[in-house]
Amino acid sequence: MSTLHQFPEKIAVLRLAAGAEVPEWAESSSLFAISASATETSVLCAGRSVPTKVPGDRGLTAFSLADDGATAASSTAGVLVDLLGPLAEAEVSVHVHTTSSTVWVLVPAADAERAAEEWRRRGHTVVPAPTD
Repeated sequence: MSTLHQFPEKIAVLRLAAGAEVPEWAESSSLFAISASATETSVLCAGRSVPTKVPGDRGLTAFSLADDGATAASSTAGVLVDLLGPLAEAEVSVHVHTTSSTVWVLVPAADAERAAEEWRRRGHTVVPAPTD
């Protein structure tokens, strides 16, 4: 089974206009990402300084899958099924972000403990994120 790290700061997933510049208020945190398509620019950042008028989801708790080699491209689908299946059954909303070596699952802060408990019930370990 997997070990997940739970991060303390709250994350926001925001939708900006297509071609938008990264705003000055977008602060780095445990997870900071920008993705752009022809229809939108998305920013994942610390939620501390996000203006209320910016559309998106705020107050998300981030969990990352500990890098144990299980997130290789060939096994990402299986990892996602293992992590998201229990949350779907418990009707916990999620945002997922993957990098070349990490799977991130973001859930509303109000559901963070419920998500952690669902994972523990299925044999996963959830621990605070390392601070170093």
